[in-house]
Amino acid sequence: MIVLYAILIWAAGWWLNVKLANGPQSENPIVKVLIPAIFGITVVTVWELLVRGFDVNPVILPAPSSIGARLMVEGPRLWADFQQTIIKGAMTGYIFGGLAAFGVAILADRSDFLTRGILPVGGFMAALPIVGTAPIFVKWLGSDWESKAAVVAVMVFFPILVNTVAGLKDTSAMQRDLMRTYGAGYWPTLFKLRLPAAMPFIFNGLKIATTLALIGAIVAEFFGSPTVGMGFRISTSFGQLALDMVWAEIVIAALAGSAFYGAMTLIEKRVTFWHPSQR
Repeated sequence: MIVLYAILIWAAGWWLNVKLANGPQSENPIVKVLIPAIFGITVVTVWELLVRGFDVNPVILPAPSSIGARLMVEGPRLWADFQQTIIKGAMTGYIFGGLAAFGVAILADRSDFLTRGILPVGGFMAALPIVGTAPIFVKWLGSDWESKAAVVAVMVFFPILVNTVAGLKDTSAMQRDLMRTYGAGYWPTLFKLRLPAAMPFIFNGLKIATTLALIGAIVAEFFGSPTVGMGFRISTSFGQLALDMVWAEIVIAALAGSAFYGAMTLIEKRVTFWHPSQR
């Protein structure tokens, strides 16, 4: 009976989503939000039903209600972990890594020698495994959030750099010749033509880097951290078999990552409203 109930709930959610997606109001903003919301509620409901019905051991897979209860009870501790990992580690590293990548991209744009030299080095840096770089930065900078920010900065540097360099080269020769006929030098051409044209590429790199920043900050905490932080909490809670706490941290990380990516997408739509991809 449990499996039958789960199948019926899944089928009902599927039918409702298909009806909304193919209906006349499918382009309505409310419907666009409602479709993924229904899907999420369906998955959580089926998960809860199967875990409770089959009496699954919480050590293997806790029920969503247990995870929700842990989120409510451990609110202050989870907020402290969020501040340590996301705000201090991930966001600081993201900002510094993005600024460094943007500055290097401008330098590389002015010199073919730098372009040919920096991009291979950037590719090498992007290929470095985080399990190898994180302990090194912890040794250099200590176990607090500064070492996590350094790991994040290294991880986000390459995708932002490559996309910015590619975007700066996206203007046509005719556009650049037109700017020269107006007597515009390098910097006016950069700010009035090339940077606006490069924005879709730049935001593509920034969006890729949002997920890398969160992953880097959390994983780096496994190699040294004060007694606070999402990575530290996941590691210690797993050792204590408190899987509901592990899942609570995962939920917060997923929500933070989705919000970060969504915010970047909204900014992109405002900045690149003229681009065909936003129409």
